[in-house]
Amino acid sequence: MIDRLNPGRRYSDAVTHNGVVYAVEVPVSETADIRNQTREVLAALDATLALANSSKERLLMATLYLTDMADYEGMNAEWESWLPIGAAPSRACVQVCALAHPGWRIEIAATAAVLG
Repeated sequence: MIDRLNPGRRYSDAVTHNGVVYAVEVPVSETADIRNQTREVLAALDATLALANSSKERLLMATLYLTDMADYEGMNAEWESWLPIGAAPSRACVQVCALAHPGWRIEIAATAAVLG
């Protein structure tokens, strides 16, 4: 069974299938620095995972998209303070030339195991 959380015409906040939740989060602000945008994205990911009956402790994979690799250390500082020790998922971090909104510096796509 496929469950969609807040489905819209273009995307759903999350999709679950076979005990796995798939989610993508973006920053709220377009003018904040990488540390603030990363905190915004991680807070949104926390909320989405909770609504999908999962959590950051159950992350399986994360792909982080940065528009500038100069932001890598600042992003990692926020990531490491957010993620509990021992709960690191498989992870990729790639630089992209642009994201959907010009001020976005980061976007995260994640999969996590659903509780139960």
